[in-house]
Amino acid sequence: MTITVNSQTNNNSCNCCTDKHAEFDFWVGSWTVTNPNGTAAGTNVIEKVQDNCVLRENWTSATAGFTGTSNNFYNAAKQQWEQIWIDNQGGSLHLKGNRVGNQMILKTDVAKNQNGESFFHRVTWTKNDDGTVRQYWETITNDKDITVAFDGLYKKQ
Repeated sequence: MTITVNSQTNNNSCNCCTDKHAEFDFWVGSWTVTNPNGTAAGTNVIEKVQDNCVLRENWTSATAGFTGTSNNFYNAAKQQWEQIWIDNQGGSLHLKGNRVGNQMILKTDVAKNQNGESFFHRVTWTKNDDGTVRQYWETITNDKDITVAFDGLYKKQ
C-alpha cells in the first residue's frame, strides 16, 4: 500500500496564483527610494517567494545601520492583505487592509501611546502611471492628528 502526503507533494497547482494574490505585484522589483526633497531614503528589494504566496521586502536605509524586512500576503480566510514588518532596531508592525483602485492601503490596529491617546499607523502604496510607487506612512492620533512618518518615491533600479 502506498500513501501519498499531499502537503509534501508537488502537484503543480498554484494556490496563490489568483488575481487577489497579484494585487500588490506593482511593488515587486529592485528600487531606489527618495524623500520628497529628492535626497536618498534607501533601497528596497521586493520579491515574490513561497510559490507567489508572499511578497518579501528587504529594506536598507540611506541612514547607516538601519534595515528591515517584511512579509506581505493575502489572507484568503480574512479576505485582506497583511504585512508583518520587523527591523534591526527591534521595531515591528502588523498592518492589514486591501487594495483600492491604484493604492494598497494597510493599517495597524488601534493602540494607546505613552500619553494614553488612541493611535494607528496607515501606510498607502500608490501605483503611479510612470511606473514609480509612492509609499506614504501616516501615524493618526485621536482619529484626527496626522504625523507623516515616511514619504518615499520608489524608482526601479
